[in-house]
Amino acid sequence: MNKKLLAVIFGAALMLAACGGAKEETTTTKTGTTTETATVNAEKIVNSKCISCHGGNLEGQGNFPALNNVGSRLSENEILNVIENGRGGMPGGLVTGEEAKEVAAWLAAKK
Repeated sequence: MNKKLLAVIFGAALMLAACGGAKEETTTTKTGTTTETATVNAEKIVNSKCISCHGGNLEGQGNFPALNNVGSRLSENEILNVIENGRGGMPGGLVTGEEAKEVAAWLAAKK
């Protein structure tokens, strides 16, 4: 029994660790100076944080609306507001900061 509980806890910890940090870093070298820029991969964030409720193709599931055409219903700012503050059964703050802005822009383009 204890081994099963330990396995469940360990598995949950691995899943939570996999969901964090969706930033990618690239390094550009120019005449000996290294400049690092962080880019946000909105699709990767959506795949890690949204598909469990909204479906693998963002087609919607049960009470969760489709996101594959959300840009035809909501503006980028409205989508950002839902991401930050939640709406209905969706809690706010699943994605924050610059990542939330990038996800909102990416979803707004889905029409």
